[in-house]
Amino acid sequence: MTPPPEAVDTMQGNSHPAPPPMPLPEDAQAAPRARDGTVQSVSIAAAFLRVLSAAERALPLGEVANRVGTGRSTAHRYLQSLVKEGLAQQDPVSGHYDLGTLSLSIGVAALRRVDPVEIAGRHVKDLALTHAISAGIAIWTERGPTIVRWHNSAYFAISAVGLGAILPIDNTACGLVCQAFLPPDAVAGARRNQPEHFRGAVPRADLLDKVRRDRWAELTSHLLSNVTGQAAPIFDAQGELACVVTSVADLGRQPGAEQMTALRRAAEAINLETGGSGARPAP
Repeated sequence: MTPPPEAVDTMQGNSHPAPPPMPLPEDAQAAPRARDGTVQSVSIAAAFLRVLSAAERALPLGEVANRVGTGRSTAHRYLQSLVKEGLAQQDPVSGHYDLGTLSLSIGVAALRRVDPVEIAGRHVKDLALTHAISAGIAIWTERGPTIVRWHNSAYFAISAVGLGAILPIDNTACGLVCQAFLPPDAVAGARRNQPEHFRGAVPRADLLDKVRRDRWAELTSHLLSNVTGQAAPIFDAQGELACVVTSVADLGRQPGAEQMTALRRAAEAINLETGGSGARPAP
């Protein structure tokens, strides 16, 4: 039976309003048991860890319970179990709860296994298979953006773009994204390595500011008539540019807005996997 609501924890403070409670399984208060091939107590413990990981500070017991959507006694039992295993820790003075050292170790180990190029590769391949878009991944080299993955669409392809291709830094959407998020010295070095007729005109500062704000660049008919190029940055968990996803599409073959925003949605999904969705890269 669900315990009655309890008084608000007097230690929780009021600097930030608590978000809506996270829904728990219906049997959250029941004894741990297996259901549908899963262990219910693990799912409930994960809910507490999600709250701690999303919090802007260590939280008192009452606030953790409110955010998870359970009673204080249940919250106390789970939190103390997490503390015992090192997944959470409790401040000895305030009694507030935060992530523990084992949670940190797990997070670091997960980060070591993240390969942004491989993650992005899965998404752009699917994009090319399902849309009239050829798409790929570029990394930064001393010569400029370099294609390391490329998937031609069955509906539209540009033969000039492929593995190992160097893209103009000033005349492509991919080049603009690189300039918006890389150090000026690195960009200047690549500009010296690219012939002027190849790289294009130096972009205005306000254009790069917009690319930085939007995390997006798009150029139409810049290289070929009626062809649009799009690009979006992919970040690692530290907010550093890991690679760029880029695409080309024939506007005449685009059936609607869904096609034109497909790369943007893919970039958002990739950044969620790489840990870069919450990053705030410096200009």
